[in-house]
Amino acid sequence: MRLAVAIVEDDAQTRQILAGWIGESSSFQLVGQWGDAEGAIEALAQHRPDVVMMDINLPGLSGVEAVKRLKPLLPATQFVMLTVYEDADHIFDALAAGATGYLLKHTPREKLLHALQDAHRGGSPMNSRIARKVVQSFQQPSPSLPPGCDLSPREREVLELLARGYLYKEIADRLGVTTPTINTYVSRVYEKLHVRSRAQAVAKLARLNPKGAG
Repeated sequence: MRLAVAIVEDDAQTRQILAGWIGESSSFQLVGQWGDAEGAIEALAQHRPDVVMMDINLPGLSGVEAVKRLKPLLPATQFVMLTVYEDADHIFDALAAGATGYLLKHTPREKLLHALQDAHRGGSPMNSRIARKVVQSFQQPSPSLPPGCDLSPREREVLELLARGYLYKEIADRLGVTTPTINTYVSRVYEKLHVRSRAQAVAKLARLNPKGAG
């Protein structure tokens, strides 16, 4: 079954290239493309695509704000940011808004298409340099968490692996436990951090230690 993909990108040439890549692949179906967030928000709620490629720097409403508004309406849709920005602020703003992937615009065609499939399967595709910034946020002294949401060493370990893009089964295999056990750890992390997704959990913890994320 082909993945339904939508594109929100203000640069017409870039949008055309991305649309061509999607249209040429038998694994995807392009359900729509828009040059601004305002036009996309109303339409995407109707199309309900599997994956949305979202530019950050859009005219008017930003891509981050668009994801923040769309995610509650489309909880099953995965949002992959496609941008030129590599700084920590943009990365964590996007993740906190509900994005599950963060790629640079010069990502090669095959890698980008694979990333869309990865996002749909539950992964968090990121350029290696972007992923390094995320991982670096965990390599600093542990930040002080708000009262009542202290993570245990194992919960933090699980969150670190989630941040690196591991799937639940891969984390279970790595830690020598069952997948249901990982589900339990993840649920506890979400509850303690008051978040609803992997990306929001990673972003929130990193935000508590911004020096490490940059």
